[in-house]
Amino acid sequence: RACMTQSGERTVISLGGSLVVPDGVDVAFLRAFKELIEARVATGEKFVIIVGGGKTARIYIQAEQELSAMSEKAQDWLGIYATRFNAEFVRLMFGEHAFKSVVIDALVPETEKAIVVGAGVKPGQSTDAVAVAIAKETGAKKVLNLSNTNYVYDKDPKTNPDAQVLKTLTWSQYRTLIPTEWQPGLSTPFDPTASKEAQEAGLQVMIINGAKLDEVRKCLAGEAFDGSVIG
Repeated sequence: RACMTQSGERTVISLGGSLVVPDGVDVAFLRAFKELIEARVATGEKFVIIVGGGKTARIYIQAEQELSAMSEKAQDWLGIYATRFNAEFVRLMFGEHAFKSVVIDALVPETEKAIVVGAGVKPGQSTDAVAVAIAKETGAKKVLNLSNTNYVYDKDPKTNPDAQVLKTLTWSQYRTLIPTEWQPGLSTPFDPTASKEAQEAGLQVMIINGAKLDEVRKCLAGEAFDGSVIG
């Protein structure tokens, strides 16, 4: 299982908020991730990195639920603003390599900059769906989904010690394992809205534990990597 892109194509990465802000900001991970991406940029590669809200989003949504009776749409907007804050943080981290602002419309600007950073766009979906929309728009055939999970499992490994690892599966198989509808704060390897769109577009999605940056490096280099492939 490898995920090398075609020459000239931007590699689309959905970077989970769980990696950026697991509790506090994970500076050690971000420094290593930055070095990995900048090493690829030095060889001429270009990227679109869509950043998730992670714990930042969940903390604010849970706190607001204690204070007001907000709608699901309002919960989604809180989550979207969390993704935009995280994305601006990541964009600044890449300095001169990055486009001048965070993309919030799922469109890739015409730019010579090697890195475009994007965030949440609208209620009813997570940043996974934004990554799929970007892949469709740019003609990318694959999306790297980096989160804090190692693989796709046949059931939640946190509550089922006997959960089986699924290293290769079709979209139809994957979609039977997750909820059919998006809910704010939902935590699945790849969200229901994005999965439906990816299946219809014929995209492949690589599920990799982003903390294992050597596996990410292998994937980017077109080598076999440890993770799951959907599609």
